[in-house]
Amino acid sequence: MAQQARAIQTRRSILVAAAAVFDERGYSSATISEILARAGVTKGALYFHFNSKEELALGVMDVQLDSFPLPPQPTKLQELVDQGMILAHRLRHEPLVRASVGLAMDQAVEGLDRGTPFRAWIDRLEHLLSAARSQGELLPHVHPRETAELLAGAFSGIQVMSQVLCGREDLGRRISVLLHYVLPSISTPAVLATLDMAEDRGGRLLSRLESVPSQADATV
Repeated sequence: MAQQARAIQTRRSILVAAAAVFDERGYSSATISEILARAGVTKGALYFHFNSKEELALGVMDVQLDSFPLPPQPTKLQELVDQGMILAHRLRHEPLVRASVGLAMDQAVEGLDRGTPFRAWIDRLEHLLSAARSQGELLPHVHPRETAELLAGAFSGIQVMSQVLCGREDLGRRISVLLHYVLPSISTPAVLATLDMAEDRGGRLLSRLESVPSQADATV
């Protein structure tokens, strides 16, 4: 178990180092040597986990798809809101997530399937929207796949604009505004009235999740 934990930590350290180098220098200019120096690991350790720079970049891009075990909400639309607000919060506070999204959005990156995270996000949103439709939360005209693609595309564009204008400092507010304008066009009025779309929603959820282990430890 200790060896497995070390391997997990080493892999994470490599990803964090690679994310920093990709973020600072861009994918094309980044080198394995720089990543090794930043991670403080041997070449053998790196190649045990990743066969190439391309695999490293794909590993970094996968980070944005990491899902927290969010508590179930009374409605699926609230769970959809929570997914977006948590990603917005993580983009502001987690360098690894920022680098992950940066690689997916970088049109100068060649030789990588940058569509994977987009397709995964669309699939996740479509699943939530389909469940919401089954529970009677959506207006009759709403098509889950089309709506999922619209939300994923709008989020991507807004986070880029926020990054350019203010380093994503206002991203929570901008995503909150997006949801306040879009959700009335897809949600039934009764469900819409219950939704928490506040700009600090992501931070509050993550703080609550992070406090759970400490509470459990306190009871032991």
